[in-house]
Amino acid sequence: MSNKKPHRGTIAAESAEIISHQGHQGDQYILRVKAAKIAAKAKPGSFVHIQVDAQRPLRRPISIMRVDARAGWVEMLYKVLGEGTRLLAKREVGEKLSIMGPIGRPFVPHMARRRPLLIGGGVGMPPMIFVADALREVAGAYEPFIILGSEVPFPFKAEPSKIMVPGIPNEVIAAMPLLEDWGFASRLASLQGYAGCFEGYVTDLARHWLDALSEEQRKEVEIFSCGPHPMLEAVAKLAKEYHIPCQVSMEEFMACGVGGCAGCVVEVQTDRGPAMKRVCVDGPVFDAREVFA
Repeated sequence: MSNKKPHRGTIAAESAEIISHQGHQGDQYILRVKAAKIAAKAKPGSFVHIQVDAQRPLRRPISIMRVDARAGWVEMLYKVLGEGTRLLAKREVGEKLSIMGPIGRPFVPHMARRRPLLIGGGVGMPPMIFVADALREVAGAYEPFIILGSEVPFPFKAEPSKIMVPGIPNEVIAAMPLLEDWGFASRLASLQGYAGCFEGYVTDLARHWLDALSEEQRKEVEIFSCGPHPMLEAVAKLAKEYHIPCQVSMEEFMACGVGGCAGCVVEVQTDRGPAMKRVCVDGPVFDAREVFA
């Protein structure tokens, strides 16, 4: 049996040029960099490790939102939460960033589950957009429904959806324009009273959709989710209630980002009992049943 680690040889280090860096409400930024090696290997759910400033050697992990392997760019959404991301927000177009990636095990869609339910909260939205982008490459094979939640203004201008979704209240019409352009149904949720958004939790909105499906249709559903820990726990509980397989991407603080320091371990349930796994390389995507028993 080979002792070669699955991530060994797949992580590139690049000096990535900033192509665009757009600020949005709520201290959110969309960063696009030229990083051809990373763009060529990235998969939905993987992330990059960025050196935000030359004076700060400790890198910051940021999820990948979109890539264009042909053009060689990688795009990320992040929110300013501390000094590191505050320094990153000051970086300008044309500057270079030291970036490592792509890192981590990705989401894995299954053809038998042609109605994937994607649930993203806050900075957990980018992996869901990446999953949706990958699904559209298999033309006509999937009919995803994407739910995005945020308690700060969304980093895009929502628009009324033209795609009807059974079970969703008539007044809930706010959607992400990019997903609409791709022909994928999406809805937004928030507790902040944003126009057209569902007033409640993402899991409450998901329940509306699931309850409108027939028993046979629910057998075609698979849930993918990324967001704050309490949200993921609620999503895992919902998946268990409806007997639906669920993959979640965990968010943890990490130092090295490549499995060496074991600073991002979480307890998971395995066939041999509890075990400690590293979010960076053993994840960040896990079967929800492994982390939320």
